[in-house]
Formats: sequence, C-alpha cells, structure tokens
Amino acid sequence: MTNQIKLNRRRFIALSVVGAGGMCLLSRCANSPLSRWRFLTEQESVLLDALVEQIIPTDEWPGARDAGVTNFIDKQLVGPYARYQETYRKGLSAIRETCKANYQKGFEELNWDEQTLFLKKMEAGKMAGPFWEKGLDRQLFGLIRNHSMQGFYGSPRHGGNKNNVSYKMLKLDYPVIIGQNRYKI
Repeated sequence: MTNQIKLNRRRFIALSVVGAGGMCLLSRCANSPLSRWRFLTEQESVLLDALVEQIIPTDEWPGARDAGVTNFIDKQLVGPYARYQETYRKGLSAIRETCKANYQKGFEELNWDEQTLFLKKMEAGKMAGPFWEKGLDRQLFGLIRNHSMQGFYGSPRHGGNKNNVSYKMLKLDYPVIIGQNRYKI
C-alpha cells in the first residue's frame, strides 16, 4: 500500500509560500550576520555607548549605557527619528576619523578626561577638520545629548530606561505592566 498525499490547489499554494519564505530567510541569514541593531553598526553602537555614558555617567546609579540609551536611539532612528539618520552616520564617522587622526585610537579608548574635552569642543562648535563642516559638531552633540536624556528618563517601552532605572533613581512610582501594553502607576 503506497502513501499518497492528496495535493489540491490550496495545499500547493500553502507549501509554495512556506518554501519561498524559507528560502528567502536562509539567503538572508547566509549573506549577512544577524545584528541586534536596527540602524547602527556594531562599531557605531560601541562608540555611541561611550558617548551617551559621558552624557549620563554611571555613579551610584546606572548610567546611560546600563539604561539602554543606545538601544533607544537605535530604535528611534528607524522610526520617529529617521530624519536624523544621516547626521548620526556622518557624525559618528567624523568622531571616529578625528580620534584616529588626533589620538591614534577610538573615542571609546580615550580616558574619561580626554572624552570630556572632546565633547566640550563638539558642544562649543570648535571641532576642526573637513569632517565637521556646517556645524555638524554642535548639531550632533545636541542630538546625542537630547536623545540620551529622552532614552534615560523616558518610558522603557521606547527602548531605553532599562529596568526603570531613572524612575527608581528619582524615587518615582514607575509603571507596572498589568496586561499587554497597559500600565498601572
């Protein structure tokens, strides 16, 4: 007795769709490594972690890095902050190139005081070199500062303020999830 599978039109279409989807998924996996980042590259995320940690440093409370501020910025750059993608790409590249030229190492490898001085120059708009034309230094610094504050103090549902760290630090009642996307304070 032979086992025959009845293949009607619906079953054929369903199997075809599943097969095609599987092939697309496999080709995607084979061509590029999976990343946890939506917009940022791994190298940019390490640099941005160092930058946001300068804005909101760790002390007796977790800082921006531990609060997931880089994740917040990355998530927002593919959503409501998409208009800032080019500024972040150009600006992070400019920081990387400037540090390589001036210090022969990356920003994240500089000591705390060197990082602070670098950011003070950015904030003042006094960065020199071809990468910093049209006020990119001040513009990028302002974005990183503002987005760091939003990611640290905002709602965790937007990708930052991991474990409600800023709410706890400020001794605020923080929302408790009572259901899907419903909060109780």
